[in-house]
Amino acid sequence: MSKSQIVLIGAAGAAGVGVAAWKTLFPYITDDYRTLRQTWRVSNAIWKDLLADNRVIDMFEADVEKHPTKPFIIFEDKIYTYKYVDVMANKIANVALSWNLDQLDTVAMMIYNEPAFVWTFLGLQKIGLAAAFVNYHLKSTPLAHTIKVSEAKVLIVGEGDDLLESVQEIKKEIPNTAIHVIGKSKTDLPDGFSSLSDHMIRTMAVPICKSVRETVPVTHPCCFIYTSGTTGLPKPAVINQWKASAMTNNMQIINFNENDIAYAVTPLYHSAATTLSLFNVIGQGATLVLGRKFSARHYWEEVRKHKVTVIQYIGELCRYLLRVPKSDLDVVHNVRVALGNGLRPDIWDEFRTRFNIPHIAEFFGATEGTAGTWNIFNRAGCVGRWSPLTRALGPGGVPLYLVRYDPVTYEPMKDKNGRCILIKPGEEGLMISAIPEQLFTFYKGPEQMNEKKIIRNAFSDGDAFFNFGDLFYLDGQYYLYFRDRVGDTFRWKGENVSTSEVANVLSTLPFIHDANVFGVKIPGEDGRAGMAALTLHQDQPVTPEILKGIYRKCEHELPTYARPVFIRFMKEFIVTQTMKNRKIELIEEGFDFDKVTDPLFVIDNKSKTYKAFNIDNSYEVLQSKL
Repeated sequence: MSKSQIVLIGAAGAAGVGVAAWKTLFPYITDDYRTLRQTWRVSNAIWKDLLADNRVIDMFEADVEKHPTKPFIIFEDKIYTYKYVDVMANKIANVALSWNLDQLDTVAMMIYNEPAFVWTFLGLQKIGLAAAFVNYHLKSTPLAHTIKVSEAKVLIVGEGDDLLESVQEIKKEIPNTAIHVIGKSKTDLPDGFSSLSDHMIRTMAVPICKSVRETVPVTHPCCFIYTSGTTGLPKPAVINQWKASAMTNNMQIINFNENDIAYAVTPLYHSAATTLSLFNVIGQGATLVLGRKFSARHYWEEVRKHKVTVIQYIGELCRYLLRVPKSDLDVVHNVRVALGNGLRPDIWDEFRTRFNIPHIAEFFGATEGTAGTWNIFNRAGCVGRWSPLTRALGPGGVPLYLVRYDPVTYEPMKDKNGRCILIKPGEEGLMISAIPEQLFTFYKGPEQMNEKKIIRNAFSDGDAFFNFGDLFYLDGQYYLYFRDRVGDTFRWKGENVSTSEVANVLSTLPFIHDANVFGVKIPGEDGRAGMAALTLHQDQPVTPEILKGIYRKCEHELPTYARPVFIRFMKEFIVTQTMKNRKIELIEEGFDFDKVTDPLFVIDNKSKTYKAFNIDNSYEVLQSKL
């Protein structure tokens, strides 16, 4: 009998004291039981794979052997079987072997959502190479930085002239990285670029023996997924082999299995589409319907056509789907679960009711984090449960806590003994989680980047906890609700935006003295829209040329989602004692015309500039698509 069965049977057996007594002690014991049952199920599956050293690529090859002709990926109505993807992955692996890289080297991938992304990643895994997933929206300095910080020896560029152009622009900045391009012959490429497609044609799909990768340690990176941080530029979060293996079992909490068909339309360079959808499809031998990009108008059409059973969302995606005119076909589908994060409470019930979705599983986690939470109760806005019973009887592999924090510094508050203080129901707290020995490296780069995320001696001497930098509210019934993200990032259009990155770009303009970037709430929108508070040199006036110059700069160097939606021109900034720009007052003021007397401007993509934003046009602007 497993430990989980013993624990749960013991808890149930104690019900001899009477159901009424148990409900008095634990009024929400049904949800506690469900939480314990499912988390123990996931935990047991994770440890089974970890103890067997069963990695993502091993699971994929087992799927190929078990059902070679089963659809693995469905993309733009074309079916790619497990066997076909394996053949392509073997070709990639054999080509990569000819590059004579060291086994622990990194290969960067800048590929759109398409099957080539999947078999390229799997091919690299077959020979023990780490893959760095590059955001294909990036250009200029952020793109060059992303490749350099990964220390990639090779960059694989996917099909698309725009991708090639972006890489051409920064080629001189990455002289130590060989560039291989998909979809073009050598004769069609500039000097210094190689054709991966030419090599693939000439290469046999010889299977790669598992012994080739057996020497790769579990602590070695499987992949790098970039996240924005306080440095202002993307940081490569480390998903090592140990963590990647564990992630393949996360969706078992919703009973995900080989008969399921998952639908993913978010970018594969994101952890949501890769470590959640792709990894779990591989882990269970299921099928993935992959979308090139999100289309609200065609979303449910694809879901119906391919008999999708599990859809993955981000909060913004759900809101866009609700904006599509209603149809009698809205409820005609096979979806049993929608899972994701960021679904706002104000549209939760509307989304579930309109599209007749039996179950919504909201979760919280971080790419570089060591733990996460799941809402398996269909409770609007909730991201999980943190009750005394679940904490006492849960798997306990990676303990997670909510602690009190300083509202100014956002650092954990300490008691008289220098220890963190757990919050009580009805309070808001900072989430921290224990750090397993195998997961002490969160980012590739200087050690201080990792150290910034660690809280040491939190509850006892020598312990170490990961600081998510996110705030949660614990209600009186021990349900957990996400409140806000702290620090130097905010979320807009489904992407994390680094305030430092945007400020650094703006500050290079000759007429800007200083830039302070933050996110502001827009009624009815998910996340926060970017606002840049700017001071100009020598109090020069705001001119049409300046506004157009700001727009051009952002258009050239920033992804669409990172470009400031609002501009606020100020005479001077409020600074802290350490000479850092304060943001809290600016965030609170937002674009409240009763509080803000400075000139405000809003992005105008049609005219490629920023236009005046005031009380007279605010309603029209806020109703438009920003």
